[in-house]
Amino acid sequence: MSTSAPQVTPQVTPQVLRPDRKKHRTVFNVVGLLAFVAMAFPVYWLVISALRPNAEIRSYDQTLWPSSITLDNFQRAVDMPNFGTAIQSSLIICVTAVVGAMVLSTIAAFAIGRFHFFGRKAFMMVLLVVQLLPPTAMLIPIYIQLNDLGGLNEYWGVTIIYLVSTLPFATWMIRGFVINIPKELEESAMVDGCSRMGAFWRVIFPLLAPGLAAASIFSLINAWNEYLLAYVVLQDNDKYTLNVWLMNFTTSRGVDYGALMAASTLIAIPVVVFFMIVQKKMASGLTSGAVKG
Repeated sequence: MSTSAPQVTPQVTPQVLRPDRKKHRTVFNVVGLLAFVAMAFPVYWLVISALRPNAEIRSYDQTLWPSSITLDNFQRAVDMPNFGTAIQSSLIICVTAVVGAMVLSTIAAFAIGRFHFFGRKAFMMVLLVVQLLPPTAMLIPIYIQLNDLGGLNEYWGVTIIYLVSTLPFATWMIRGFVINIPKELEESAMVDGCSRMGAFWRVIFPLLAPGLAAASIFSLINAWNEYLLAYVVLQDNDKYTLNVWLMNFTTSRGVDYGALMAASTLIAIPVVVFFMIVQKKMASGLTSGAVKG
């Protein structure tokens, strides 16, 4: 009769954080909460001011929550002249600039990340140096060039400016995603009969979704919120973008702060919606499931 040795069940001891680690985590949580409040409070005050009555906005006795909520500010903002044309101008310029920037920056990032050519490092340094130039320093040269090309007061003139201004950063960002994609995926597709461009569009391009999402959000925010260049280049009220259109709330009789806050809230909604759509792509893994180990 054989006897088996008794099985000993291993006991898992719960991990207990040391007091110093608990203290550090508490400090980090408090700092993060304070940073969140500091960043979220202006947005909260913008929305609350848009819902306040205009008389309460001008008073000195304001609280964190309005005494009454009204939608009159939004009604005055929508009824302001050229509201529809401003939306049309912003959509035409921003969508065209973002789509064009994503296409060109993706191709450029793929070339920089995959091929080694003469002047590659110098070109990458130029992409960084261009970001250091302030937009106001290039305002006069841009204005003169657009005037010579007949691009003043034209949609394509502002679109080209936004496209070119977002290309360097978008190219640099997407390049970081390209170099992290295993070359074996591309080589396997080429062995199966795909050309270089075929392997790029069928294999590499779908894996660039997180990088494209991040770069597109950056490009959209820059183009959607830009004011100075659009104000200088566009000279017709019917072609003003939404940020330039906000000047209509400032008149010789004063500033309609309630309608201004309401219009600013409406302008911020498209960027928030676009971010909510692409946030899953940004959070997802770059090559999750692409390589089986």
